[in-house]
Amino acid sequence: MIDEDIVQRIKVAGIFLLQVYKVTTGTLLSLFVPQSCGSQICSIQENYDNSDGYHKTVLYWNAFSMFTFFTYYLIELRREEWAIKWLDIDNDKSDNNLKHIIVKEPILDKKMDKLNLFYYRSLMFNCGIYGINILLTIKLIKDGYHSSSTISCFVSFVLLVLMKLYNSVVVAHQSINNDKMLSAYMSEFVSYNVLDADYVKDKEDKEDKEDKEDKEKDSKEIIDQRHEKEQIIPVKVSLSLEPCVPLQLDEINCDVDGESIERKSDSSAGLDPFPRLEEKRVSFKDSVTTK
Repeated sequence: MIDEDIVQRIKVAGIFLLQVYKVTTGTLLSLFVPQSCGSQICSIQENYDNSDGYHKTVLYWNAFSMFTFFTYYLIELRREEWAIKWLDIDNDKSDNNLKHIIVKEPILDKKMDKLNLFYYRSLMFNCGIYGINILLTIKLIKDGYHSSSTISCFVSFVLLVLMKLYNSVVVAHQSINNDKMLSAYMSEFVSYNVLDADYVKDKEDKEDKEDKEDKEKDSKEIIDQRHEKEQIIPVKVSLSLEPCVPLQLDEINCDVDGESIERKSDSSAGLDPFPRLEEKRVSFKDSVTTK
């Protein structure tokens, strides 16, 4: 079985070789960014042979930036080699477990702090040099702009290097502040082993809403069943203005044209209890007195 340390060294070497191309193209921008040579794009040899003073200055600074980059890489590789030799990775332990153990080994603790600090300072120096390199190259490609390929290549090369620098800054910063030894090359895949908090909350809210609707539905059914059992029958009440007891008219007197009509009713004699007046024309005469 292959030793775990050998596997880690092979992995670091492979990643480093892949980054060599990225750093080379991302620092020697005056050579690899397409520039104008008349109506054509300059070749790498033509960019190198360009005798313009500013172009030569930028090329020298590009080379210096690449040198500082590889110096920083050597420090990073030395740090990684020390970590592989003296430390190990245990997924069953927390990431902060090292600082509780290494304090018991003063020599290793002091060496780790020294490597982390040296790595951080060399990285900051390299970032400053590369920042100046980008600014100098911007003016160069502005003067020698050819087409959109000039901008696209410049942005692509710079972004690749900036991503490497950003990852290294995160590693160095956390290693110093949290007393860790984070690897700048080896990264593990993250396993999603729990449910998302928003999903769990939404699911609980949905279940609570469904339970509330079920309770309301059950309550309504219980009320309807209770009404059916009580058999509530509607009662219609009507009011009548007619008298419940027939009126008894004992005597009617009426004076019509000076004639007196008199009629008596006798319920005992079987007469109509509701007497009616016979139809007769009635006239009213006014008496006028003249003097």
